[in-house]
Amino acid sequence: MKKLISSLLVIVMTFSVFALAGCNSKETADEEKALTVCVVVSSAFGDKSFNDSAKEGADKLAEDYGVKVNTIECNEENYKQHMMDAAETSDIVVPVGWQFYEIAEVAKEYPDTKFIWVDNPVDGIEDLPNVLCILYAQNEGSFLTGYIAAKMSESGVVGAVGGEDSTTINDFLVGYEQGAKYADPEIKVVKNYANDYEDPAKGKECALALHDQGADVIFQVAGNTGNGVFAAAKEAGFYAIGVDQDQKISASEYDEQIICSMKKEVGNSVYDTIKAFIEDENWEGARIWTADMSSGYISIAYGDENSTQQISEELKPEVEEIAASIVAGEIKVETTRQ
Repeated sequence: MKKLISSLLVIVMTFSVFALAGCNSKETADEEKALTVCVVVSSAFGDKSFNDSAKEGADKLAEDYGVKVNTIECNEENYKQHMMDAAETSDIVVPVGWQFYEIAEVAKEYPDTKFIWVDNPVDGIEDLPNVLCILYAQNEGSFLTGYIAAKMSESGVVGAVGGEDSTTINDFLVGYEQGAKYADPEIKVVKNYANDYEDPAKGKECALALHDQGADVIFQVAGNTGNGVFAAAKEAGFYAIGVDQDQKISASEYDEQIICSMKKEVGNSVYDTIKAFIEDENWEGARIWTADMSSGYISIAYGDENSTQQISEELKPEVEEIAASIVAGEIKVETTRQ
């Protein structure tokens, strides 16, 4: 009897081992089949804005579709090499920022890897079937923030801090100034550039310099440097406007200073592009896609039910009406893009 029981135990244990091995093999196979996406940023994550938004889109793909997500922080160097490193191990590479201008060379070297370049166009895109460029109509959203800034200003002076003097950053600023003057033709708009996206101390210095010129509402378009603008607003007692994410939420420690944010849906645009590829195997490369206000990728955000609401309920409908006029083409917003 004891021998019979022992034999049965051996059979059960053997079956269990094979069953577990089969499960592990299936899990390994599933992992090997999982789509791999690598988000490569020029600086670092943790900006509560542009870079973090891109990563959030990829992380949501991991949650919803089991996508394997890798990240690379370039910390302002070796952009091409980091793209190549990503292409070696990823199905889709998402370079975030203008610094990855050598993308065409890398894409040609890795024709089986797909690239989604966030926020910039590339020359000769028609010859790059594995590259999709996403641009954003940030000038449209910035028009609205300029309008809000002018309406909220008591000094008659509003300001803006840019991360650098570049085509993309200036696309925000031309829309911002146009919107401010649409609200008040006599408004004065002052601006400066931090020449850095990772230096909150520099952002604070730039914002205080604008405040010294009379600005009592300041729009930050400077990544992590922009968090210094919020710190300056808290210290000196003026209002600030956030960018890319809803910073009344992502930088909630400055909720009382941030009156709104120009939300640029980087994460959602990356998510939607890769989602279409996963669900329909739909990849439309060799093109430039502009995510704009009409498609819902550009908007103004005021936080949530827990956020301080500095903007009146009378002003918000005005902003919505102006947004509708922009979408309808009744208001033409200036741009630095060709």
